[in-house]
Amino acid sequence: MSAVNKVAVVGAGAAGLAAAILLREADLHVDVYDAKPELSALGSGITLQGNALRVLDRLGVWDEVRKLGFPFEGLNLRAPGPEAKVVAALEEVKTGGPDYPAGMGMYRPDLAKVLLARAESLGARAHFGSEVTGLDDSGEAGVTLTINGATTEPYDLVIGADGLNSAVRSLIGIDTKPQPTGMGIWRTIVSRPAEVTTSELYYGGPVYIAGYTPTGEDAMYAFLVEDAQDRFGVSPEEAARVMVEESSAYHGPWDTIRADLSSGTGVNYTHFTSHLVSAPWNRGRVVIIGDAAHSCPPTVAQGAAQAMEDALVLVEELIKRDAVDQDLWDAFHGRRIERATAVVEASVQLGQWQLDHVQGDAPALLHGIAQRMAEPA
Repeated sequence: MSAVNKVAVVGAGAAGLAAAILLREADLHVDVYDAKPELSALGSGITLQGNALRVLDRLGVWDEVRKLGFPFEGLNLRAPGPEAKVVAALEEVKTGGPDYPAGMGMYRPDLAKVLLARAESLGARAHFGSEVTGLDDSGEAGVTLTINGATTEPYDLVIGADGLNSAVRSLIGIDTKPQPTGMGIWRTIVSRPAEVTTSELYYGGPVYIAGYTPTGEDAMYAFLVEDAQDRFGVSPEEAARVMVEESSAYHGPWDTIRADLSSGTGVNYTHFTSHLVSAPWNRGRVVIIGDAAHSCPPTVAQGAAQAMEDALVLVEELIKRDAVDQDLWDAFHGRRIERATAVVEASVQLGQWQLDHVQGDAPALLHGIAQRMAEPA
């Protein structure tokens, strides 16, 4: 018998929708609340490592994801300059095991649509335009939420999967918040030259990292990592101009990227941030997961994987118990805290070495994290 019958999930991102899918597979009542008016159609690319693909298979969406994304093996490092010479072709650890590619690029909104469709097909009820502004876990009947000024019926469990600026995290009294790391990133989706069949990174030159990842037969995700700056008021035209100028030292496929930027492809900019909520991630019958509990720069491409692993482990532990008690939370935290901490610390360290202009042992760090992620969560 499950410890719960009725669950509220706050946030319709990867963590929240993964939780909704797994809870509905266990035949539990699930409401998903998201403050946005609809599932966002905006976004850029996402890199999914093998352990993320393994979870997506468990969620029942791997076949569809594989069709929409671009699977690849390995990572190429190129040098700045006119020749854009490939200086290293690195094999990547297949963190999902032999049944999955080492990685996959995908258009982020496509992943969101696939997960939402799967959750709704199983009977999860998604409520967009639903802002959570209060919760009450003081009654024996369960936890109530205040949404758009109205109070819900009680839930046996509330899962806060509402991202970096989590309302649930604040409402349960956790003060930890994302902090800037000192880097910013320009992102865009552009056409994919036929020669790009895996992720490629350029180190050196005017920015910290210039890179791209194929996301489909005709598209790829390109990015430039720089010192964090106040870039948030620039026009689309100015944003494209900055990307063109900052990438001028990089050639090969970057020549095609610049042509697309000059023709008006969309660009967005964000700062890298990081945070890690120390255990426990719950307060009573309310728990935070995914970016609400931990976040990091995308330097090891584990954000979505860790978010979905949180959901998987939480539901696995939940459905084999008949009470929401300390044993549940001890088991959940025992499986998640160290793993998430290792990813956050490695991701931040890779960026800090660059900020400090220190030659750290990045290959060893990346290999160590990959080996750890190859073990199921």
